[in-house]
Amino acid sequence: MKQLIIYITLFFIGFNNPSWGQKRDLKIYNPLRGTWKFSIGDKPEWMSYDFDDSNWENIYVPGPWEQQGFNGYDGYAWYRTSFTLPAGASDKELWLDLGYIDDIDECYLNGKLIGSSGTFPPDYQTAYNAHRLYLLTPEDLMFNTKNVLAIRVYDSYNEGGIISGKIGIWENQYPLVPDINLAGRWKFKTGDEKYYSKIDLNESNWDEIYVPSAWEDQGYENYDGIGWYRKTITIPDGLYTDSPVLLLGKIDDVDEVYVNDMMIGNTGLIDPSYFVYGDAYDDLRGYIIPLEILKKSKTMTIAVRVYDERLTGGIYEGPIGLISQDKYIKYWLKQRKEH
Repeated sequence: MKQLIIYITLFFIGFNNPSWGQKRDLKIYNPLRGTWKFSIGDKPEWMSYDFDDSNWENIYVPGPWEQQGFNGYDGYAWYRTSFTLPAGASDKELWLDLGYIDDIDECYLNGKLIGSSGTFPPDYQTAYNAHRLYLLTPEDLMFNTKNVLAIRVYDSYNEGGIISGKIGIWENQYPLVPDINLAGRWKFKTGDEKYYSKIDLNESNWDEIYVPSAWEDQGYENYDGIGWYRKTITIPDGLYTDSPVLLLGKIDDVDEVYVNDMMIGNTGLIDPSYFVYGDAYDDLRGYIIPLEILKKSKTMTIAVRVYDERLTGGIYEGPIGLISQDKYIKYWLKQRKEH
């Protein structure tokens, strides 16, 4: 009995802050290399599902547009293509791999923004060296019918467009799929104040940032230090009868996590004067939310304090969302057996 107690204790230490990272094995599910529709210029209606692009040019993806008839062109351009997925794909974890784009992009699926890298003018920040890998959620996809991708691109100089990569939709063979997906736009601010975790904080002067994606790829190039993320959601009725788990993917380097101004967990210690964090950047974050938080309020304000010491910073990889403890435990038990 004593050995069992020790085992359970060690297991749940790892349960909140696993020492092994999420195992992701991506396998091609639907290749998207080939001919896409293309136009230089920039109009907001080009993101629309119903936009008629039949008069656009054809262009091969991947490949610089300079090598396909647009030599010397710098500025805005759009790519569009479509694909169809079977109904059986709804229970898979799918990722859109757009490889490397020079310089900046916004990715729209069926008219909805699902990811971006870099910052468009006038606050231009390139992301030419960022690998574009965007999660495709069942809520955003349609099955047994056409899905439309529209990619807005800005190129500053030299080569432009969807330059290279294994373009396509990829399936994760080891998925951890949230019950409620929280990937997307979050509020973000550099600097550090204790009151940034407060529920009623005025966020009007905060920026918006896409999660998950490194903050260097979204206008904060070369920033090292502390940054805060915030997101408020309405708690669905009967969300859970047990404390759920908040999934925050991978964070570079260390973090503290608050829900409704209550600290629910951390990975590493935020101490800029003493940097010994090991491989914390590669740990998959999963924090149990005490059930009393959900019972006290109809909303949930998530505040994440992050310290980045060097190189990539922020919530850079998913999954991001809420999942039941039962599903989370099953996932890690499976990971443990295969590790």
